[in-house]
Amino acid sequence: MEKWHLMTTVVLIGLTVRWTVSLNSYSGAGKPPMFGDYEAQRHWQEITFNLPIKQWYFNSSDNNLLYWGLDYPPLTAYHSLLCAYVAKFINPDWIALHTSRGYESQAHKLFMRTTVLVADLLIYIPAVVVYCYCLKDMSTKKKIANVLCILLYPGLILIDYGHFQYNSVSLGFALWGVLGVSYDWDLLGSLAFCLAINYKQMELYHSLPFFCFLLGKCFKKGLTGKGLVLLIKLACTVVASFIFCWLPFFTESEQTLQVLRRLFPVDRGLFEDKVANIWCSLSVFLKIKDILPRHIQIIISFCFTFLSLLPTCIKLILQPSPKAFRFTLVTCALSFFLFSFHVHEKSILLVSFPVCLVLSEIPFMSTWFLLVSTFSMLPLLLKDELLMPSVVTMMAFFIACATSFSIFEKTSEEELQLKSFSISVRRYLPYFTFLPRIIQHLVSCSVFKEW
Repeated sequence: MEKWHLMTTVVLIGLTVRWTVSLNSYSGAGKPPMFGDYEAQRHWQEITFNLPIKQWYFNSSDNNLLYWGLDYPPLTAYHSLLCAYVAKFINPDWIALHTSRGYESQAHKLFMRTTVLVADLLIYIPAVVVYCYCLKDMSTKKKIANVLCILLYPGLILIDYGHFQYNSVSLGFALWGVLGVSYDWDLLGSLAFCLAINYKQMELYHSLPFFCFLLGKCFKKGLTGKGLVLLIKLACTVVASFIFCWLPFFTESEQTLQVLRRLFPVDRGLFEDKVANIWCSLSVFLKIKDILPRHIQIIISFCFTFLSLLPTCIKLILQPSPKAFRFTLVTCALSFFLFSFHVHEKSILLVSFPVCLVLSEIPFMSTWFLLVSTFSMLPLLLKDELLMPSVVTMMAFFIACATSFSIFEKTSEEELQLKSFSISVRRYLPYFTFLPRIIQHLVSCSVFKEW
């Protein structure tokens, strides 16, 4: 019972940090005419409440797509509609058609922040608790410490409760999906992940590991027996869940095509702003955006993304296991972030999510990556006047990880998951025994540079 009290305390700490960050500024606060992501989410409530469903994704006099037009899948639109009904009950001015644009007040800020917290409480936080509780070969106290560290990850908190988005919804559904397929509740896991994709299309970053893991399970069971039955059940689950989410948009082909055009806006370019991926880094020396036509950029980014994630996906099909699945989620998401088309700063959250899932397995490297991922969004956070919350939450996260996992003591080759790599190198360089020390020094320099 005492340990459940500790779990409750940890969750309350996570909620307190979230709400404290929410007291700060948000994206586009007091910055007309477009404001920012806060206004985008409010505007979607306005549109979904006041317009027929067939007009949500189409440009019209009542729905100017250049002013924060809907560009997320139907489940996000339904969520906006649900929030709009609550807003209508509290204050109809918040979602009045046209006249509510750029609406800002303390009461409305409280309402919007509360919608994020409620979504977190219903979807993401329970998934984190259950995931950590199900971890094997760990004491209960370690599991509770793991919950604390994941809930204190500053990147997600700063974007959802500072900048203002609902990433915890799609990531929460994805985590329920991870739990489902890892513990052989494959149909429920597939359903949960389909909900994640239908909430935010960027969850495609995680789609190949799910596909490969489930396909590997089917192969393992035998495609002439139980494996074939499982494959058919999985296919039916995926198709049924997509039909359920998209049903209002399947009535006309033009409706479906318009939603797809909005979800994949190739006109927005190879990357946005100061995103820390390969194409942005190369643009310092070679202006790819200006040199190559857009369709060539798309082909090149697809090829690089596909080739970079192919080895781990093949291995996962051949040797499916929950541990391999978690690490494949990391590598595939990182491949998408580094090489795919139209990447922006916040996309790093899709890599950080699976890194959080392996935090207890490689705490030193995971802690470093999660700190760097938050630091990589600093230009965006500075624009939103979130420097102080960024510093405080990063320090809190670092202290929590350092004390919970003793990260500086776990830097051997085995604990860094680098033993097989080191053995391979030592075949040619017998005295190559200092890799852990090199990594420790590099990480320390990196963290020092951030501060």
